[in-house]
Amino acid sequence: MIANMSFLPYPLSEYTVRVVGGGLALLGAVAGVLGTFAVVRRQSLQGDAVSHAALPGVALAFLFGGRSPLALVFGGAVAGWVAMRLVTGIVRRSRIPFDTALAGALAVFFGAGITLMTYLQKLATRRPANPLEEWMKPAADASVGHGLERYLFGQAAFLNTADLWAIVGLGGGAVLVVMLFWKEFKLISFDPDFAASVGYPVRLLDAVLTTLIVVSVVIGLQSVGVVLMSALLVAPATAARQWTNRLGVMAAVSAAFGAVAGFTGEVVSHIASSPGRTVPTGPTVVLGATLIVVVSLLFGSKRGLVWQRLQYRHSKPSDTP
Repeated sequence: MIANMSFLPYPLSEYTVRVVGGGLALLGAVAGVLGTFAVVRRQSLQGDAVSHAALPGVALAFLFGGRSPLALVFGGAVAGWVAMRLVTGIVRRSRIPFDTALAGALAVFFGAGITLMTYLQKLATRRPANPLEEWMKPAADASVGHGLERYLFGQAAFLNTADLWAIVGLGGGAVLVVMLFWKEFKLISFDPDFAASVGYPVRLLDAVLTTLIVVSVVIGLQSVGVVLMSALLVAPATAARQWTNRLGVMAAVSAAFGAVAGFTGEVVSHIASSPGRTVPTGPTVVLGATLIVVVSLLFGSKRGLVWQRLQYRHSKPSDTP
């Protein structure tokens, strides 16, 4: 990566802006593609549940020695995947509806993650009281300097080239799988009963799609955080839905919206920040995505309120002879 690009206008000439902005743009594009399936399947809260459920996985990965971004992402992905498979099993084997099971998993996993992270932080300030705490003590001490809590609220300023390559590798792999199984994912999203009748392994495909959504969520936890990552997954796809009725076009537009929100969020945050005043990048990215949603809801060429109003006026028969 070229470090000196002084010919670019400010703030693009700043190396940090290019790294963080590029990482957030990639993250937004990946979240936009996978979020398309969450929106069309009417499972938008899935991203919220996955992001919160990933927290204990991140903490456990750190506890067992994981310090690299890839190890922490892997721990979060495992926890998020377990939570979603647990939700699926509950819905299939009981009368509990999907949203109720999702809310229960979110609360339990998120509570476990907060408890474990708080316990590690408190253990770092005192002496261990038993053999288990003695084993946990090194991880607790390391958590203070590592900034493990930024996975809760996000801190995009700490993104580096290693994080960028993790986003490229995992996010790019997730998008590649979507492209390879596009027809199958499209069919199970709109008509799973027909897909099962023609011999498609619906449960397996659903598990794979869920795994990809989990990956798209957990790679953004460090930059956007648990609390806001679900918005980045849903907002671009919701905005894209107002402009088209075709799934392929919707996924492409959603990826573009997510990339624009990610990059411009970093640029605006950098420009608005000054000595003694820091404008956080994660919330700025989400606010940018929200602005895109508002504009799309008003002016979208397929479902926008203004567009529908204009169509209604043109189709209304005239009262004059």
